[in-house]
Amino acid sequence: MRVRSRGAAKERTPLYDQIARRYATAIENGTFAPGERFPSVRRLATSERASVSTILQAVSQLETLGLVEARPRSGHYVRLRARAPTPRPAAPPASAAASRVEVAELVARVYHAARDPTLVHLGQALPDPALMPTRALARATAAVARRPAEGGVGYEMPPGLLDLRRAIARRGLTWGCTLSEDDLVITSGATEAIHLCVLAVARPGDAIAVESPAYYGTLQTLEALGLKVVEVPCQPETGMDLDELERRVDRHRAKAVLAVPNFSNPLGSCMPDAAKERLVRIVSSRGIPLIEDDVYGELAFGNPRPRAAKAFDTDGSVMLCGSFSKTLAAGYRVGYAAPGRWRERLELLKYSLNVATATLPQRAISRFLATGGYDRHLRTLRDQVARITARTAAAIAESFPAGTRVSHPSGGCFLWVEMPPRVDALELHARALDAGVSIAPGPLFSPTQGHRSCVRISCGAPWTDRLDAAVRLVGRLATRMAG
Repeated sequence: MRVRSRGAAKERTPLYDQIARRYATAIENGTFAPGERFPSVRRLATSERASVSTILQAVSQLETLGLVEARPRSGHYVRLRARAPTPRPAAPPASAAASRVEVAELVARVYHAARDPTLVHLGQALPDPALMPTRALARATAAVARRPAEGGVGYEMPPGLLDLRRAIARRGLTWGCTLSEDDLVITSGATEAIHLCVLAVARPGDAIAVESPAYYGTLQTLEALGLKVVEVPCQPETGMDLDELERRVDRHRAKAVLAVPNFSNPLGSCMPDAAKERLVRIVSSRGIPLIEDDVYGELAFGNPRPRAAKAFDTDGSVMLCGSFSKTLAAGYRVGYAAPGRWRERLELLKYSLNVATATLPQRAISRFLATGGYDRHLRTLRDQVARITARTAAAIAESFPAGTRVSHPSGGCFLWVEMPPRVDALELHARALDAGVSIAPGPLFSPTQGHRSCVRISCGAPWTDRLDAAVRLVGRLATRMAG
């Protein structure tokens, strides 16, 4: 019998299959990190001395194996898979009572320490300035400042700069919304937009339904306004439990629902469209508003970005809030609200609060949007944050104590980490600070300081050895506490 040589067998294996196998091994070995851009077809064709059709077959095989994924107009990327997968967090508990909020003192204590520039900051939920188009934005700002008629010396009275409102209305089409410039009010960031929306519809002592866990900035706003909070449990993947929302809104006669349907902070959940549509029906049928915080909507990992709940609004029940803080410049403090049937009241409240949003940042961002570079920047930013998130999840999976659960968001720039019950997040925060790292402990995200064994970890800074070491240091501290 004639024995076939290994070389002969290899020759009978199609070239595309040989290429696919080699790159599959490289991906599994970590040569290509999760979320990293995969080499282009033309580049592979050159390096492999193969035809474009052969490379396309190889890449298709890698897609079938679930190792790479295509992103429209952007190429192929290694799928976002942590090297040591961790289970998703359980649905956090949520009190059924209407609670007074008590977070301001804790927030002040945590963030006073976090201002230290020598620390590694893992507690901030926004992309680092290094990921932003700072030079292009600076050129837009300088160009506006040089023109006497646009220099920003005078007030841009509410509702705000017309050109900027028109640009936002056009962008609204990508969120599934049909808006006009007259529907919008420019604010000093999304925080002010939410503050104004709450002021427009509630009075001290009223109850507002919110997600649990909820962004501590939102809780601070409600605390400052003397409002009660009705917590609504959330699933880490799909957001608010709408059955429970209906029961609690009716029981406590809530005056509004305040939610982050797209990439909630801190869980990272994203409501399916059907759930968003039902959410809008729930508030509309009760004559109360949905205050929708869509500040992370543009940070979807890939295209298209999810639709806003406002897209399902037929009677002005949704008060949409957003900003450019997470996608262009946090320090410019340019946000907006599309407050539906409360628009006139919101505009008057804006004027009474601080007269107007700063003129120069409005004009600079409007000019930047007009250049057409915003969508290119968003594609790059989304890809970068997706890669950072994948690497952060991998480092958490490899270094945190056994039993740790980590969220699997499809957008945003943070991870929710649920550790074993013996790990107290506030004590972990204190120990991490002593070691030079700041984190956001779970009690910040609860009106009654719950979520004691959870932390939020930021994924917004370029991945470096220093960042990797900081995540693993927190993991070691948590492991010691877990015993």
